[in-house]
Amino acid sequence: MDSKTLNVLEYPKILQQLAGFCDFSASMDLARALEPTSSFELATARIAETSEARKLLSMQSTGVGAAHDIRPQADLAARGGVLDPHALLDVKSTLIACRDLKKAFEKRNDEYPRLTQAAQGLPDTHGLVDAITRILSDRGEILDSASPKLGEIRRSLRVAQDRLMSRLQKYVTDSKTVSMLQEPIVTQRDGRYVIPLRAEFKGKIKSIIHDQSSSGATLFVEPLPVVEANNQIRELQLAERDEERRILTEVSVQVGEHVTELKYGVENLAVLDLAFAKAKYAEQLHASEPILHPAVEDKKQTVPARTWSIVRLLNARHPLLDPNNVVPIDVDPAPGTRAIVITGPNTGGKTVSLKTVGLLVVMAQSGLHIPAQSGSELPCFHSVWADIGDEQSIEQSLSTFSGHITNIIRILKKMDSQSLVIFDELGSGTDPQEGAAIARAILVHLLESGAMTLVATHYPELKTFAHGTEGVVNASLEFDIKTLRPTYKLTLGLPGRSNALLIAQKLGLPQTIIDFAKAEINPLDLRADKLLDDIRKERNRTSREREKLEKARAKLEAQTRELEKRLEKIEDERRETLAKARAEGELEVAVLKQNMDSLKSQLKKAKQPLEAIKAIEEKIEKMEEKVETPVERRQTTDHGPSLIQLGERVTVSSLNAEGLVTALGESDAEIQIGTLRVRARLSDLVRMSGKPKSEEKQKTAAGSARSTVVTPSKSPGMEVDLRGLMAEDALDKLERYMEQAFLSGLPFVRIIHGKGTGKLRQAVREALRGHEYVSSFEEGGSTEGGEGVTVAKMKSG
Repeated sequence: MDSKTLNVLEYPKILQQLAGFCDFSASMDLARALEPTSSFELATARIAETSEARKLLSMQSTGVGAAHDIRPQADLAARGGVLDPHALLDVKSTLIACRDLKKAFEKRNDEYPRLTQAAQGLPDTHGLVDAITRILSDRGEILDSASPKLGEIRRSLRVAQDRLMSRLQKYVTDSKTVSMLQEPIVTQRDGRYVIPLRAEFKGKIKSIIHDQSSSGATLFVEPLPVVEANNQIRELQLAERDEERRILTEVSVQVGEHVTELKYGVENLAVLDLAFAKAKYAEQLHASEPILHPAVEDKKQTVPARTWSIVRLLNARHPLLDPNNVVPIDVDPAPGTRAIVITGPNTGGKTVSLKTVGLLVVMAQSGLHIPAQSGSELPCFHSVWADIGDEQSIEQSLSTFSGHITNIIRILKKMDSQSLVIFDELGSGTDPQEGAAIARAILVHLLESGAMTLVATHYPELKTFAHGTEGVVNASLEFDIKTLRPTYKLTLGLPGRSNALLIAQKLGLPQTIIDFAKAEINPLDLRADKLLDDIRKERNRTSREREKLEKARAKLEAQTRELEKRLEKIEDERRETLAKARAEGELEVAVLKQNMDSLKSQLKKAKQPLEAIKAIEEKIEKMEEKVETPVERRQTTDHGPSLIQLGERVTVSSLNAEGLVTALGESDAEIQIGTLRVRARLSDLVRMSGKPKSEEKQKTAAGSARSTVVTPSKSPGMEVDLRGLMAEDALDKLERYMEQAFLSGLPFVRIIHGKGTGKLRQAVREALRGHEYVSSFEEGGSTEGGEGVTVAKMKSG
């Protein structure tokens, strides 16, 4: 792409902002050097890469961490140089970032193919991370454990320093020598430990003078008795330095051995970081992925213009302007449009509109998302050319017109049929009549070349040319006469008006002058302006009505979605209620069957006729039929059970069990029986103060055999809790409970023994195995207590 055009479009500012989102210098360099490509395949690959990075960052926080551009360090190590601790730490942090990213993209090739391909080029650690960690702390200090020799040297050095300090301390604390010292301290000069001796006591302490104060009042001396100790410390310090350098050299050699892979890895890491930077920049701009179309290589090919020359920008914004203040524009010309001629007042936004289109094209072909509505489409141009701004030059003796023409000539020589050409104020800066003729001739030449063209002008001749020429469309930027300010709204299909007379009149120019000026203007031109004004008003009214309809449609759709959600919720609740009612009905029928079987057994034993319970059996069969059909809501009865209240204790007649009312419906209630919750019809409930209806039914069913029939025992409840009992006591309690449960006709019981060590559970299940009252047993469900509960199914009486 033409560098001058990129500068005119302010593309370098975009790259500078993009570089601000990069995490290390290598990717910043890539961002600043990013150029748009004319290759459709490369441009679409870059855009897809940005989209992948944006998708990834929306799901998880990912980045290059504390990576650095370690290529200079790798080159130095490869040449035999020794890396300092901080350089090695940079290598370590970069390799850790590469390792983490490589791991993050493992098995994600299908989801992020382009990012995964870049991640596969990241280097392996080759043990360098462990090697650097073994010798360096996080602050870059060489550890004592870096080598056995270094550890031994440092231990010896500490011992020698302690001995020396102990001997020098005697001079500082001895009453005979302390008075000779300027201060009772031990300090260093030239790497040797000394004491500050007052100058007047020179020679009183046999010593070597290493330095003196600026005033000469203090001499820094090394007493002769500690010279050898100082020498030993110095030797150990030199040995420590040599060993540290040997260690650093050893690790640097390992880095140098992998220089090629490390440099290639940094390049791939920069590619990934640039992709993440493009994604972050897109998020900041609230940008969307553009749809690119390939350019046609041969104009003779029979390809519809709509498939490749389409420029369709919806709510496009200039990326360098404040998004809270910028007015978005729509550029969506009809198929086959090859040129757009924009007219309007000065400072109305013509130049910004031109730059917006050009800059978004360049951004898209650089792989960036563009600040426009999703669904915006652009062709992949071979080149982009722009002449915008004042091209006058004092040094080259060029006027504004000459500067523009010089640049236009350069562009016309290099552009082709797949170029985008942008001209601001075409033909300006000279005689209006000649300027308009030149502008029209240039526009004709561009149309014949096949290039896509955007032109901003004040010449009315170009408005007329655009209106009467196929493939050319007028566009204008609106101006608010009431406020005398531009609205910056771009309108395709209508030329702009100068509004000079109206503006002058609003600003107070005498009416006589206004009338005289109108008389000088061709009446047809005035009539055309009036028609344009009427058309614009009508379009604005239509646009407002369309916006109202869109809002109403959006509101209606939202209400429809809300109603659908509510209906789905109601349907789910209805199905759940029916399923629950059916399950409760099945349980109720099963309990009644058990009671009937028990009663029949007892009547047989008593040798009494069974006709008395046939009517009850018929009722049970009817109940079973009802259970198999959908449950319908019943009206609340007006007899006794309607007086039942929440929290009241009742007896469930069919279960012969007592419980607490926890919820009330129109025709049923939820009863808490121990740890179980069951639903029962209100007609099946008896208040604790009333007489259980089950007893009355049993007496009626038995008839005259009252004296010989044994009625079922009172229910001991649906569960028994054995927790906290010894095994022997628990089994005794269980046996008594099982007998009562069998006699009361319960279909099943829950035995709570807890989890614990499992001994009580094992004893209980051993007792149930082969028990005379138990047909089978199983572990409780997840909502019943799991392995801490055993559910036993009782035999019928």
